[in-house]
This record gives sequence, C-alpha cells and structure tokens, in this order.
Amino acid sequence: MIERYSHEPMKSIWTDQNRFKVWLDIELAVCRAWNKLGKISNESLNIILSKAKFNIERINEIEEHVKHDVIAFLTSVSEEVGDESKYIQNM
Repeated sequence: MIERYSHEPMKSIWTDQNRFKVWLDIELAVCRAWNKLGKISNESLNIILSKAKFNIERINEIEEHVKHDVIAFLTSVSEEVGDESKYIQNM
C-alpha cells in the first residue's frame, strides 16, 4: 500500500495484525462448527479457545523457512495451543 494514498481507516485493515486476527477468527469459527458436529469435544474446544493466539515475529521467522504464509501462521498458532492444535491443522 502506498503510504501517501492511504487513509488511516483503510491502512488498519491491511496490517499483518488484522490479517492474522481474521485468519484466527476463521480457524476458531471452524473449530466451533466442528464442536457442534461432535468432531471436537467441549474440553478440546475450550483449550483451543483459551490458548489460540499468534505472534507476528514468530510467523515471519517460520515463513522464512517454509516460504508459505498460511503454514507459518498455523504453525505459530499450534505452538501456542499445543496438542489440541491437531484440530486446527487437520480438520
């Protein structure tokens, strides 16, 4: 985005923070749906919802190695969530 042509409200939409927040919101919505279908237990869902977060610096580190932004994002979230991340990456 070219800085001089960017209005503040629009700039905030295109930040890494917002992009990854939206991605996380989508992942969590999918986990809630899988829970309603009985594919994820209530206990696992609660763990995911309480631990799921991302770290932009870590995402950038991972992306340098894997060369893929979505994989880097999911790996960062998985590191935070732990064992229950199997439901985020494999569903």
